Amino acid sequence: MAKRVAIIGSGASGLAAIKCCLDEGLQPVCFEKGTDIGGLWNFKEEALPGFASVYRSTVINTSKEMMCFSDFPIPKEYPNFMPHSLVIKYFRLYADNFGLLKHIRFRHHVDHVKPREDFAQTGQWDFTYTDEEKGQTTTEVYDAVMVCIGHHVYPHYPRDSFEGINDFQGKTMHSHDYKDHRGFENKRVVVIGMGNSGGDVAVELSRHAKKVYLSTRRGTWIVNRVSDHGLPVDIINGRRAELAWFKWLPLPLKLKLAHDNLNKRFDHALYGLQPEHHFFGQHPMVNDDMPNRIITGALVIKPNIKRFTETGVVFDNDTVEDDIDAVIFATGYRFDFPFIDKSVMKVENNHVNLYKNVFPPKLDPPTLSIIGLAQPVGAIMPICEMQSRWATRVFKGVDKLPPQVVMYDDIRQKAVAMSRRYYQSPRHTIQVDYAPYMDELAEQFGVRPNFKTMLMSDPRLAFQCYFGPCTPYQYRLMGPGAWEGAKEAIQTQWDRITFPTKTRPVPAKSGGMPGILKLLILLVLVVAILSKMF
Repeated sequence: MAKRVAIIGSGASGLAAIKCCLDEGLQPVCFEKGTDIGGLWNFKEEALPGFASVYRSTVINTSKEMMCFSDFPIPKEYPNFMPHSLVIKYFRLYADNFGLLKHIRFRHHVDHVKPREDFAQTGQWDFTYTDEEKGQTTTEVYDAVMVCIGHHVYPHYPRDSFEGINDFQGKTMHSHDYKDHRGFENKRVVVIGMGNSGGDVAVELSRHAKKVYLSTRRGTWIVNRVSDHGLPVDIINGRRAELAWFKWLPLPLKLKLAHDNLNKRFDHALYGLQPEHHFFGQHPMVNDDMPNRIITGALVIKPNIKRFTETGVVFDNDTVEDDIDAVIFATGYRFDFPFIDKSVMKVENNHVNLYKNVFPPKLDPPTLSIIGLAQPVGAIMPICEMQSRWATRVFKGVDKLPPQVVMYDDIRQKAVAMSRRYYQSPRHTIQVDYAPYMDELAEQFGVRPNFKTMLMSDPRLAFQCYFGPCTPYQYRLMGPGAWEGAKEAIQTQWDRITFPTKTRPVPAKSGGMPGILKLLILLVLVVAILSKMF
């Protein structure tokens, strides 16, 4: 009889978890407290407590070829950076294609997940949930549990930590509750926080409000979605060849190249945005419009807030802005798993011990996994899928975790590396780099691309994978779960990237180096690089 796996949440990670369970012959039962799939990306007119939330104008920060599930390309007609309406539409296509909806119980709230008394022998869980339609609470036994609620559920709202905030007579709210500009027309607004949400909200309001002030303690580096030649930035920067040579550069040279490139579009110091930390010491903001709003005077960058008055704000540099109508706290989120028994794992200030961000190391047998608890410099959806592929194989028993001492040592080393790289902040506890982390997970169950073998058997494909974008299809070329369409998906990915922008016929450019000569030169480079890698 197939092992029963309880999955909590039907967002991007929950859908991937269901699919991966089915692929491994497990029996998934997904518990969703809402009425629909999509999690964060299922836009609602009103923000609800306990649910992730996006605003009306939200556009995803990763391009479609980098964010898709590895065996289900996003339609070529979709734009490279999709609004939430198309993200959720893609999830529906994915769910329908693989028959996932029949495994989801909607309006089922999870109350408690606790190891059974015989857990050491069985690895089973007492899983207590409430059917909100019937008002019935039930406890069932499951062989494994996958927690797929993400980390944008519980707002971090440090309202009371600001002096004078209780005297302020204007409106205060968290960006979690922000939906659109309506109600802010002709208002003077302060936005606190320099994450992606803070940037998006400030830019949007600057088109409708009388004045918007964006307050930041540290500043930030800003990355555009649109990169060289109008291509998506993660397509340009997410190539293995570029990552490989960049890795070997001395840190001072890396920083100079990165900072010079970022300052080409606009000087971050001139615009009051440059932080004290270097580019690699912070999760950057993705925003295409902020410098345009600053240069027109609609958006003003300000330092941290010293205190509030009844009608305004005093900043750290003692400048004062009076007649402020509203303050929006874009101060991020805390993650928590209140339904998991404290004997299993606990979260302290956004810190939790997980092997490879997935498994609590002290659990034996390892029958609980946390899916999607990562903040990547890159796309999260393929990471959720990769974590789920690995976890389901561990549940099935075909892959094993290392001894606890090895797992704890890995966790410790990563914590040290993270503390050295990033400034200390609750937002920098689950940071990962997309391609290295995907490779690290892929190695756990044998699906990392083997370029030495590929170069001998299919040099053209090796070239496309190494010098092209590191798209998720690469992890379906070989090993468990290999997909026969992966090679074609890689060969046609540029067509899907360029299709949505080529809406007006333009004569093709002539001349340039012959294609065959380019290929020969690049293959020589591949051989040279791989000879150093292996």
